[in-house]
Amino acid sequence: MKKLESRGDIEHLVNSFYSKVTKDEMISFFFTDIAKVDWDKHLPKMYAFWESVLFGQMTYKGNPMGAHFPINEIQAMEQKHFDRWLELWKATVEENFTGENADMAIYKSENIAKLMAFKMALARRL
Repeated sequence: MKKLESRGDIEHLVNSFYSKVTKDEMISFFFTDIAKVDWDKHLPKMYAFWESVLFGQMTYKGNPMGAHFPINEIQAMEQKHFDRWLELWKATVEENFTGENADMAIYKSENIAKLMAFKMALARRL
């Protein structure tokens, strides 16, 4: 299996992941119905985000947490949603890549999911 080592690899990973997300019964509605994601804009942001996270390239400019709060106000993003996001991400990484960066992609995603789930739950209580 291939190592995760380039921007092209990240693009493949992100595209494969969102292909699953948009078909998923539990979380697709966040993207299609609530956020009404413009994929031509969203995907390049996600490539840059993961390139920054995994390779230290400072190509991502944005506030991922801030982008999710308005969605959370319309429809609560619950732990089960983050768990499903993580399940799809892990499966996509493991189906396509191996090695240290693949392991790091999973590790970082676990931390991201925990932090986002915590902050979204906290925001709903305030």
